[in-house]
Amino acid sequence: MKPLRVGVVGATGMVGKSFQELLVERKFPIAELRPFASDKSLGQSIELGGKAWPIQILRPGCFAGLDLVFFSSGDDISKEWAPQAVKSGAFAVDNSAAFRMDPGTALVVPEVNGDLLSAMRGKAQVIANPNCSTIQLVVALNPLLQNFGIERVTVASYQAVSGAGLEAYQELQDQVKNPSLPAKALAHPIAFNTIPQIGSIGENGFSGEEMKVMKETRKILRHSSLRVSAFTVRVPVLNAHAEAVWVTLGQDVTEEKLRQTLQNGPGLVIQDDPKSGIYPLQNKVSGLDPVYVGRIHRDLDDRNTWLMWVVADNIRKGAALNGIQIAEVLFQ
Repeated sequence: MKPLRVGVVGATGMVGKSFQELLVERKFPIAELRPFASDKSLGQSIELGGKAWPIQILRPGCFAGLDLVFFSSGDDISKEWAPQAVKSGAFAVDNSAAFRMDPGTALVVPEVNGDLLSAMRGKAQVIANPNCSTIQLVVALNPLLQNFGIERVTVASYQAVSGAGLEAYQELQDQVKNPSLPAKALAHPIAFNTIPQIGSIGENGFSGEEMKVMKETRKILRHSSLRVSAFTVRVPVLNAHAEAVWVTLGQDVTEEKLRQTLQNGPGLVIQDDPKSGIYPLQNKVSGLDPVYVGRIHRDLDDRNTWLMWVVADNIRKGAALNGIQIAEVLFQ
């Protein structure tokens, strides 16, 4: 891969910082870095590759000459500025929800539907990065879908506070020290508590996060009729999301065959010896790249339904890493 001129919008946020860390870890070739943040960060710089890159603000023409721009700063900013990056000739890999369900925008997890990227090379456009909880789910589901078919998926998520941003991350730590502190970043105090709501609740009773998981899963798996039901919960964990998943396959398979299929799935690591206390844990998975699966067992009342526990770092694979993997395929 030739050295690229790269922009990062939201460079001082949790995901933006993760983008920068992963660019170094993965030896992503950088000819130029343009970090973008709010006015309050002007005068500061980002250290990367032995150089100091001054933080800039978004303004007309700011993307000129860039090959690639990562967006991690919210729907409104992405809606306004991602198309401008494309007009400047850069690919825009957008981590917001702004374009995910747009029929004309690809929603990509490279291990699942990375083939969509092949036809995009050299054609600057917006590419949507899925929701964090959706990414780990579809990485685990896709090998099963391809080999056995899937009729139904039910998922309950246990999502870390890092998914709500740096303020929520700090709020949990502060409330652990002082449980009487009021909630500011989240709807309710999160220390020693769980909150069964992520996003606003719609008239149908589902939260915004739940609707994202259901709609995005169908789009990424290219299975518009797949029955998916989600229930999302914020838990007092700093980083890494966990999901309890019930998946009903299209055929009866042996446990050995199902396990082998998951073991061969790209991006998956199986940790599954529950009698010995071995299964994925959020505090152990935090900071790691793969999607981890454990507690794999068959439902007692339906032979075609299997249960599993799916855990991944929501800031890495659930956001920054997935975006960088998209870029690696585009520019390889």
